[in-house]
Amino acid sequence: MKRYLLMWFIALPILLVLMPAALVFWFSPAISPVSQPTVAVSEPAIPAMKESASSLPVKVYRTEKKTVETLPLETYITGVVAAEMPAEFELEALKAQALAARTYIVRRLKEGKFDDVPSGGQVLDTVQHQVYMDEVQRRERWGDQYEWKNKRIQQAVMATAGIILTYQNEPIDATFFSTSNGFTENSDEYWEKPIPYLKSVASPWDIQSPRYEETVVMSTVELEKNLGVKLTQEASTNGSWYRIESRTTGNRVGTISIGGKEFTGREFREKLNLNSSSFTLDLRGNQVFITTKGYGHGVGMSQWGANGMAKSGKSAEQIVKHFYQGISLQEYKRIIPA
Repeated sequence: MKRYLLMWFIALPILLVLMPAALVFWFSPAISPVSQPTVAVSEPAIPAMKESASSLPVKVYRTEKKTVETLPLETYITGVVAAEMPAEFELEALKAQALAARTYIVRRLKEGKFDDVPSGGQVLDTVQHQVYMDEVQRRERWGDQYEWKNKRIQQAVMATAGIILTYQNEPIDATFFSTSNGFTENSDEYWEKPIPYLKSVASPWDIQSPRYEETVVMSTVELEKNLGVKLTQEASTNGSWYRIESRTTGNRVGTISIGGKEFTGREFREKLNLNSSSFTLDLRGNQVFITTKGYGHGVGMSQWGANGMAKSGKSAEQIVKHFYQGISLQEYKRIIPA
């Protein structure tokens, strides 16, 4: 009897532990792999850039080295986006920049006109075409921030890989610039060439840019020399020393009369090396105070505008379709097979 009770006291705790587990095992429904919980990762790790052998090659003339480097398309686009837009910008803005940069080079390759590049090259790595930075240059510029910045740029590039902007099934002239004065410019009011998708649109987000408004000061002697004019004696007394003759749709200076000559806003900007053709002048004694709004030619996509749109929740597609009117997005291989 005592042996029986002893065995019972030993077995009872074991049964109390094992029986519930057995019931759960036998009567619970099977759990499929699909129903397993997953953990969302906001920015997944981006593997090293790998492109197929059929990827479109781009022959970049490296200005400092005076050599030509042949790069896979998306490797080239990564270097362009890294050079042309701050990595700190919103991801959707970086994607929009990648779309514009890819469109630019695909259009250039399709046209096949490379006479503005030394022999063997297809595109320069400077502002004359698109600025490009290789990995070594990115490491030098970014220092200990290289890893996260490069990862972010790669994420934007790979998320848009192979996609370009088209108008009537042709790659667009995807011009872009830093900062607007609140509006972009009609192409024909800056370059005298009407392009249907490069129309003036509002870009109020640019006010956040550090280049939105700046004032430069120069002497009247310097201004006269750069413009090739002579200011009248009455200029300092009655304020009639210049006159804005016309303004553009994007509220920039269309034409200006000064010192007996007339200049377009673009000519005036370029002769005086101003940030923008949206400017005001103030003569104080022998000095001219020139206040500009915006930075760049103003045609196409404003980069600070793109970033502002992204901050407000707009996607890359919404951004490019705002700045490039009436366009479509499609794979470049439909335009120029690799």
